[in-house]
Amino acid sequence: MNKRQMSKTTARRISMTITYLILIACAVVCIFPFFWMLTTAFKSTAEAYSFPPTFIPTRWLLSNFSNGLQVADFGLFTKNTVFLVLINTIATVFSSAVVAYGFAKFPATGSKFWYTCLMATMMLPTQVTLIPQYLLYFKMGMVDTYWPLIIPSVLGGGAYNIFLYRQFFLSLPQELNEAATIDGANSFQTFIHIMLPAVKPVSMCVGVMSLVFNWNDFYQPLIYLNSTKKFTVAIGLQFLNSSMGTTKIGQMMAVSLTMTIPVLVIFFICQKYFVQGIKMQGIKG
Repeated sequence: MNKRQMSKTTARRISMTITYLILIACAVVCIFPFFWMLTTAFKSTAEAYSFPPTFIPTRWLLSNFSNGLQVADFGLFTKNTVFLVLINTIATVFSSAVVAYGFAKFPATGSKFWYTCLMATMMLPTQVTLIPQYLLYFKMGMVDTYWPLIIPSVLGGGAYNIFLYRQFFLSLPQELNEAATIDGANSFQTFIHIMLPAVKPVSMCVGVMSLVFNWNDFYQPLIYLNSTKKFTVAIGLQFLNSSMGTTKIGQMMAVSLTMTIPVLVIFFICQKYFVQGIKMQGIKG
């Protein structure tokens, strides 16, 4: 190996080392808030506010979990959240796939225009459409019900999800549709038995994103739900924060950790499909 090759190898190693150090630093910054929540969940209030701060609790208080969950009816809040998450996730996966399949495989006059309009809605802040949507649901008598939280998932599932599905449907050969038609399958049968199984990675990606969004959603339940018995976990955490404030920070962190773990477990289980689905969004037909 000559000096020139050695210098290139050394430069490459230095570059990779710097890159890894930067990535490690970014990972530490991202993970530290979760680590702080995890350790604070087992601390007393005095230790949580001690200075200099302690990263590992001197005394592990398991009572923070039981005491925090007793302040509000988190069993009911969790039940309500699971109900909404299941319905919205299933509805989002199916409805966005149907809409995207129509855009990808059934071109019609004006379809490109309507697809452009659909994509343009991604640029609109949620606050812009808040008042018109609220007035619409109010006049339909749906305020303080779960319908305003479910209907958007049933009717399309969101522009970004439709975009993901459409990009992948475009990459599938048209011969699949033609072969199914020759075998006597109609459009719905072709979609259910051939096309939908072919987009499993995208379905998993959309499902995980929908699940995480609906589990953590605070904005919409706050606007549309008024009855305490219909509150979700996100609203329950805010209720707990307003009732406790900073006086029992350990219990706050314990409840927050309890409500975060299910989402983390599901994400890590489906991580492979989530990454595959994100990669496929750039595929063009």
